[in-house]
Amino acid sequence: MRHRKTTRRLNYKPQLARMMTRNLLTSLLLYESIRTTQKRAKVIQPLVDKLITAARNKSATLAIRHINAVVTDKNACRKIMEVFKPRYAKRTSGLTRIIAVGARLGDGAKMVDLTMMDRDIVVEKVEKPVKKTTSASSKK
Repeated sequence: MRHRKTTRRLNYKPQLARMMTRNLLTSLLLYESIRTTQKRAKVIQPLVDKLITAARNKSATLAIRHINAVVTDKNACRKIMEVFKPRYAKRTSGLTRIIAVGARLGDGAKMVDLTMMDRDIVVEKVEKPVKKTTSASSKK
């Protein structure tokens, strides 16, 4: 029985669930936004807060060891230490945002976008080339 147990679990075998959470966590840290099911997003959300808080509060070597034990890519660890640590220095929690997208077509599962807060979204405007029009009066 699961009385008074607050941790969320995925309905997979333990090894598969552990690897899935590690892979989703690594993808979120690298790309700062992922689309997944609502249940998986709620499992990952507190883990992101714990990793970034550990990077802020522990010494650098201990934080790197802690992060590398969870994350599957070394670039994600580097990104936490170089990008997220200064970005979220003043925030204590609430580092991710869940935005509902809709239902998945195949099985109707609730899909969400899990994104990092305060991420710099750079949108470049593409200028359309101006076509020169020639009029009959300008040809004379």
